[in-house]
Formats: sequence, structure tokens, C-alpha cells
Amino acid sequence: MPTAAPSSNGSRRRFVQFTTTAAFAAIVPSLPAAAPAPRWPIIGFSKPFQSLGPEQTADTVAEIGWDGIECPVRAKGQVLPERVEVDLPKFVEALRKRGKEISIITTDVKNVAQPLTAKVLRTAAKLGIKRYRLSFWKYTKDKPIPAQLDEIRAELSDLAALNKELGLQAGFQNHSGADYVGAPVWDIWQLVRELDPKLMGACFDIGHATLEGGYSWPSTARLMEPHLTAVFVKDFAWKKGEKGWKAEWCPLGEGTVNKCFFAWLKKTPFNGPISQHHEYDHGEGKPMIAKMQQDLRVLREWLAA
Repeated sequence: MPTAAPSSNGSRRRFVQFTTTAAFAAIVPSLPAAAPAPRWPIIGFSKPFQSLGPEQTADTVAEIGWDGIECPVRAKGQVLPERVEVDLPKFVEALRKRGKEISIITTDVKNVAQPLTAKVLRTAAKLGIKRYRLSFWKYTKDKPIPAQLDEIRAELSDLAALNKELGLQAGFQNHSGADYVGAPVWDIWQLVRELDPKLMGACFDIGHATLEGGYSWPSTARLMEPHLTAVFVKDFAWKKGEKGWKAEWCPLGEGTVNKCFFAWLKKTPFNGPISQHHEYDHGEGKPMIAKMQQDLRVLREWLAA
């Protein structure tokens, strides 16, 4: 049987499709594939410039070169808890316009019974902010330490239940100091070890861990690795004065924190944010920005090594 001749309409349609595609390819070069998201968003704790409004904050973050911020949403913070529903969306919008984000909010949250806990956390969840840093606890001298840890553990368990409802993850930061719960990092492990790390974990501060632990920071880092919510970075050096030795915060790379921590971190599954903290005298405005940019350069070098 003879083959039917192709219809003139079909041939014309295929010709138009071919020539249009060829012309488009000639005019528009092939676009590169989208860059993969960074394994660790590098953000900054905006406490040093928390007096700035949303637009100025976003401009500052863009100039420094961070991927976003850890935003203080607490008493005397950048966003006051009682105004969180009004003010936090403004910061989120300003940052997103510049391709930045709020990766973590730093809060006064210690338990579900606090009047503003639900308001702050529900607002964060609605805005797509997935992580928050807890407040801090201090030991009192009128009660045994194990009993105090039991009380805190119960509070964290209740918060974990709320986090599950809201899709949030809380982080307990280790501080340094004689009476801080979590200065010995084993405290935090005792508090969170039985909780789902997707709901309740640790914001591991390598500066404070080194200050309190000296040579033992590798052990405490390994201990907390399954529970990491975020990593906080700052540096310090020991200075001897009239009253003895004292830790003084300094720019990253000028102190005691060992860059080997980041070589270890790269071998772990952790892929959360790394937040730069700046407790040393950094000034304001352009001098502050320059110092934060230098810390960022050092951090990136350490991560790339």
C-alpha cells in the first residue's frame, strides 16, 4: 500500500516550530544551572546593630555578605516579643527582598507557660522561620544541681511538644561562666538526649566550649553532634591583668579557637546555619562592617581548608 503523503499543514507546523526554536536559541544563550544551596548558610547575630530598622538591617547584612541573620526577638532586642506579630514580618520581608533570610530567632523562651512564648513561636512558624534559640538558665545555690536539671528537662520536654505542633526546632546554647547551665556542655546533653533532635537540640558555641573546656572541646563537640541545631562562632584570647587571667573576646583567628573544629565539622552530617557572633569592640557603621567582613573571610577560609 502506498504511503500517504504528509499534509502540507503538518509540514508547515513542524517547520515553524523548528525555526522558532532555532531562532530563540540563537538569541538567548543557554542559561547556567542554578547554583546549589550552600551546605551551611553563614549568618550573623544582629545584636551589634539591633537598633537598626528592617531596611537598614537588610542593607547591612547584604554589605557584609552573610546569607541572613540570627535575630534577637526578646526583651531589649531587635524585635520586642510583644510586637513580634507586627515587626518580625517587616524584617523577614526586607531581608527576602535582598535574597537573605532570618535563619534563627534568639528568644527569652524557657517554658510554654510564659505569656509570650506561644505568640513568638507561632509567629515565627507562620513566617517560615524554623529555628529558635532558647533563653539561658543559671544554677542557684539553694538547690542540688540534679534537681535543677530535672526541672529544666521537664520544661524542655513541654517545649518539644509545642515545637512538634509548629514544625520548629529549638537550640540550647552553651555559655561560659561559673553558674551557667550548659557551661559544662554535658549539662545540655543530659537535658536533650532523650528528646527528638529535630525538635530540641543544641546551638554549639565553639568559643564558649573552648573557653570552658580547653583541650576537651573535641569530646564535647562529638557528644553534641547528633543534636546540633546551629553552630555559633567567636574567638577569645587569655590576657593576664592585675587580678589574674581573663578571657577577652577578639576577632576570629586572633585567639584560642582552633580551626580544626571546622575540619571536623565538615565530616559530620550537620547542614544547619553557622552564626558569627561578635563580642569584641567592633565599633559602629563602616568600621563594624569591615571587621565583620574580615571575620567572614577567615571563617570561609577555615571552611574551605
